Amino acid sequence: MARTRVRITPLLALSFSAALLLTATGCGGESDPSPSSSDADAVGKDTGPVVVATTSWEGAFAKAAGAKDVTVIVPESVQHAPDYDPKPSDLTAVADADFVLYAPFEPYAEKFKEAAGGDAELVEVNLDNDADKAKVEVTRLGAMFGTEAAAAEWITSFDTEYGKLQKDLKSAWPDGKAPTAVAQVFSAWSAKLAGAEVVGTYGPEAVTAKQLSDLSKKKPQLVLDNVHMTTGTVLPDSGARQVGIVNYPDKELDLLTVYKNAATTLEKAMNVS
Repeated sequence: MARTRVRITPLLALSFSAALLLTATGCGGESDPSPSSSDADAVGKDTGPVVVATTSWEGAFAKAAGAKDVTVIVPESVQHAPDYDPKPSDLTAVADADFVLYAPFEPYAEKFKEAAGGDAELVEVNLDNDADKAKVEVTRLGAMFGTEAAAAEWITSFDTEYGKLQKDLKSAWPDGKAPTAVAQVFSAWSAKLAGAEVVGTYGPEAVTAKQLSDLSKKKPQLVLDNVHMTTGTVLPDSGARQVGIVNYPDKELDLLTVYKNAATTLEKAMNVS
């Protein structure tokens, strides 16, 4: 689990008055009193497992599951995380972890596996923002980390907020009817959030001319694109409103913010006349 690092500074000489001062502050004297709560927070408090996540997406799942010490390797500024080329310092961070979280589609996953050696537990994360799947993954990680209570608390909070977002989006349906949508496969979760009817999907491979033709015939009102793998306008001249869906959280690693931001984007798109 988490490694506690305590730095001990040698004291070469102490005057009588300095010794009294140390005794008064609980740092010296013949007896060794139990540390105060603040002291425990500073040096001895276990903050849980040390987690290294390849991206903020895995990092957000770890945080939702109750992990407090989470390091993310791929910078937030990288639009398409699988394109990132790990630096030697990244691999050093992996070596100090209790758990290393990665996704199978990340080409650098093998490098992290090698760097982890035998001390860290490698965990393949199911990166899917579908509400039900996300909760299953948070519960699984919480069991691994020994933070089940924190994971359960997050899920309770998530259910409450997700229900509110769905209710607000339903009230924004055009003419009171569920919109139809075409979704990039990694953005289909946002259609579920909006209560939209998915009439077709595309990706992650490049969209072919036949696919475009078939999708256009569905006459969707919305195209739910994946910002991280966008290929531009998917159904030009179809009249469908294209919405960019963001899957990765920002540096705060707040997974719930991803749903809130998507809801705001979807509501604006549905309100366009």
